[in-house]
Order: sequence, then structure tokens, then C-alpha cells
Amino acid sequence: MGRMYNPPHPGEMLKEDVLPALSLTVTEAAEQLGVSRVAFSRVINGRAAISAELAIRLAQWLGGNAETWLRAQLQYDLWHAEQKSTVKVKPAKSMVAA
Repeated sequence: MGRMYNPPHPGEMLKEDVLPALSLTVTEAAEQLGVSRVAFSRVINGRAAISAELAIRLAQWLGGNAETWLRAQLQYDLWHAEQKSTVKVKPAKSMVAA
């Protein structure tokens, strides 16, 4: 399975899909999640990553599992890192004697 092209930040999904569907403001959602409004705002605006703890809170709040949120964050982070990377590493040589 190929990697998604330019995956959305998982906070964008919260901002554009979840909050409107639940008719919640950022403040109300943050309160329900037990996080500060500032911290939640940073996530939904793509300026902060979804942490393992927030992923657990989201899973408890919305149902599902925390791994889904962490995978979405990983896909986002990895795609963006690959776009910026200029690192060139030579493959490891086999350590097995011929």
C-alpha cells in the first residue's frame, strides 16, 4: 500500500469534521477533553502534534482507538519530513562474512 500524498494534519480533521459534527466550540471540546483551550487550538490549527496522551483522550471521547490518531500524526510527520529531507545515507554493508 502506498503512502498517502500530503496527508492532512489530524488536527485539521478535528477542526473541519469533528467539531462541526458535534456542534462544539474549541473551548467546549477542550473542556470535554480535559486539556487547555490553547493546547487544543494549537493541535487543531496544525501547530502542535497529537501526543500519545491526547490520542488516548480522543479515543475515549470519540470512541475508536488511540492508535488511529497516532498513525494519522505519524503519516503527516513522515510525509513532511521526507519532503524536507536532503540527507543521503549509504546503505549498511552486510556484516556477514562471505
